[in-house]
Amino acid sequence: MIEKKFIDFLRSFVKKEWVDIIEEENLILIDKEFIQEDFKEEEADIVYKVNIDGKDVIFYVLLELQSRVDFRMPIRLLMYMTEIWRDELKNTDENIKKRKNYRLPVIVPIVLYNGKNTWTAVRSFKEILNGYELFEENVVDFKYLLFDVNRMDKEELFNIANVVSSVFLLDQDVEIEEIIKRLKLIGRIIRSSATKEQEKSFRSWLLNIFKNGFEGEKKENIYRLLVEVSEMEVDDMVSNLGRKLEEEFKHREKKGMQQGIQCGIQQGIQQGKKEMVRNLLLLGVDVEKIIKASELSKEDIEKIKREIN
Repeated sequence: MIEKKFIDFLRSFVKKEWVDIIEEENLILIDKEFIQEDFKEEEADIVYKVNIDGKDVIFYVLLELQSRVDFRMPIRLLMYMTEIWRDELKNTDENIKKRKNYRLPVIVPIVLYNGKNTWTAVRSFKEILNGYELFEENVVDFKYLLFDVNRMDKEELFNIANVVSSVFLLDQDVEIEEIIKRLKLIGRIIRSSATKEQEKSFRSWLLNIFKNGFEGEKKENIYRLLVEVSEMEVDDMVSNLGRKLEEEFKHREKKGMQQGIQCGIQQGIQQGKKEMVRNLLLLGVDVEKIIKASELSKEDIEKIKREIN
């Protein structure tokens, strides 16, 4: 269940007492998005509602899909939160809203960011208000939870050893050699800790991470490898993908080395020809004869001749 994955995520990365009192059966995924049209291609959101001790709480998770930091984040979050409350009021009976004890649900804003640049936007809403220091508790304020995936500690993610931490490990911006190493370890994590439902979700996440994480020819090769392993059991899929990536990497490395050697040989041959031409010119051999002997152009030979003079 997607609700179970969200609870796993919270328990893995949010070190707050309230996390432990959330029960899966009380958590509901809200099938509605609040993203503004201007940001449709740059972010996505997930909304959960949970009842804790008779009180409704909403978790608003914003997935930041752009590589740059958006310093307007607190403003955008406030706008989304306001829309959620507006939606809540619209769908609540008028008689209930008029009661003295009526309360809007708490909204816990969460930002999940996997860009290359370190997140430097302010975390508290009040910090984007000019002169907030003068008015203390009389200004609107909240602080969002931030998960900067590329800055998460690799060892900590491995120690958590669950499906969510595995996704974060693969979603980090690292070289292909490091991805290969991580895939080998993640195969063991998935095999020992994931349920069938989690395996299914991990498969989808894995496909998206690799399809979106590369460009050009590398992306085409990765996609081809993914197609080859996509029907396997998830732990076999992970280990085989790692092996195939390693083979592909070694093949390209070897090919590059061979190309380098070939290039060096060609350069050596050209240098040898130039030495021969220089010697023949010093001996006074006719240029036309040198062209036939060296297979160099007349322009090349004339250039060598000028260098001698």
